Amino acid sequence: MPEETIVQLSATEMAAKIRDGTLSPVEVMQCHLARVERLNPAINAIVAVNESAMEEACAAERAVREGAALGPLHGLPVTVKDCIDVAGLPSTRGSRVFADHVPDTDASTVARLKQAGAIVLGKTNAAEFGLWWETDNLVYGRTVNPWNPDCIVGGSSGGDAAAVAAGLTPLGLGSDLAGSVRVPSHFCGTAGLKATHGVISTHGHWPLHAPRYWHVGPLARQVDDLALAFEVLAASDPNDPYTLAMPPAGPATPVSGLRVGWIGDGGAAPVAGEVRAAVGQAAQAFAAMGCGVEEVAIPGLTAQNWNELSRVLMGIEGSVVVGRLVAGQEDVLHPFIRRRLAVSEVPLVDYIDALEVAEALRRQMAAFFLRFDVLLTPVCATVAFEHGRSEVSIDGAAMDARHVLRATVPWNITGHPALAVPYATGAGGMPIGVQLIGRKLDERLLLAAGAALQAQCPAAGMHPSCAWAVPGAGVRDQAERGNHADRR
Repeated sequence: MPEETIVQLSATEMAAKIRDGTLSPVEVMQCHLARVERLNPAINAIVAVNESAMEEACAAERAVREGAALGPLHGLPVTVKDCIDVAGLPSTRGSRVFADHVPDTDASTVARLKQAGAIVLGKTNAAEFGLWWETDNLVYGRTVNPWNPDCIVGGSSGGDAAAVAAGLTPLGLGSDLAGSVRVPSHFCGTAGLKATHGVISTHGHWPLHAPRYWHVGPLARQVDDLALAFEVLAASDPNDPYTLAMPPAGPATPVSGLRVGWIGDGGAAPVAGEVRAAVGQAAQAFAAMGCGVEEVAIPGLTAQNWNELSRVLMGIEGSVVVGRLVAGQEDVLHPFIRRRLAVSEVPLVDYIDALEVAEALRRQMAAFFLRFDVLLTPVCATVAFEHGRSEVSIDGAAMDARHVLRATVPWNITGHPALAVPYATGAGGMPIGVQLIGRKLDERLLLAAGAALQAQCPAAGMHPSCAWAVPGAGVRDQAERGNHADRR
């Protein structure tokens, strides 16, 4: 089977073909490593390759041949964000402070992936400490968007989103504090899941501050692949005081009977017209599937600037906790992180007020889910834009670049599961995703809804060609070929 065909298979298809002997784990790993060698120097998504990956693939092939019991991810390559520990591989957290850090144990999620048969191909780039919406740092540099290298991949799990989109890996493992799985998925045209807080362990993830808001979650090209990974990753963990036990799967709810509420701006106004249009088209697609669809208003979501609230609830905690850990080493930090850690003190009354606003949204969402099964919103107010921007123009309005997190951060604060689904492309050819939010512990229904929606989306089967990244293409070809898409 040609390399291009193999690397564009979904993770679910790839795992099934490995299990039935149609594909060899060795062939799969060879194809991905060859593609990494050819394309990654330009994309800079993968920052450390597992030198034993081929040896592990050979062992996986022997297991298939010998008829051994196989896990659901047997022989499947996966990548892991640099903020999540993999034994024997660097875990710099995107920072010079930890440039020489190599853990000797796996994060709980990595251990579960390996137990299911996955093979860690390598570690992926991240923003320093996972605290920026652009994937760039002073250890490994900048990751560029496979659709157009002039544009950002988002952050902080941008390395995984870029690697998945470019066919360097079928499955990635990232983390999400304010949108760090979902926003890169939106910018790169991948699917990404932030599960209910506590359903997936964060043990072995760094930084450790704001544990009430951090989530670890998978990225893939297909929502079905997220469902496959979710069943592996969702488990209580004695090492994580926040983990919850996921209820066993019950009878599947038909997507055609779902009740879907939707908000065109998702509380993130202003939203680019093409993004708002994609959300409206997704609402129409649900209606065409037989769902009950209604445009709704959620005052607690739309009446607040959730970016500012997150600065109060998360920013000051990061400033204090992370600031103490890096005290005296500020000179080796990225300038953005130095500014991020310099958040001024927050009056106690402001912190309590922010907690009350968050509680009000939780109460309103409890009422919402008495009437509806899914909330549909944008993932982000705009498509991917140029690197290094502190401001972004959205239909003529100049907005702080942090505005890209405004539609995602509320769900980190409330803990609801949220799913980014690749859905459309903008006028410039860049991907547009939509976001689905579900009841807590209702990931299976949310993923089923997302898979059904992705199957109907106008961008189905589109992948970045990455022609610009082929050695010898040259940066001058970016304008012509950067956001060219192949449809398969």
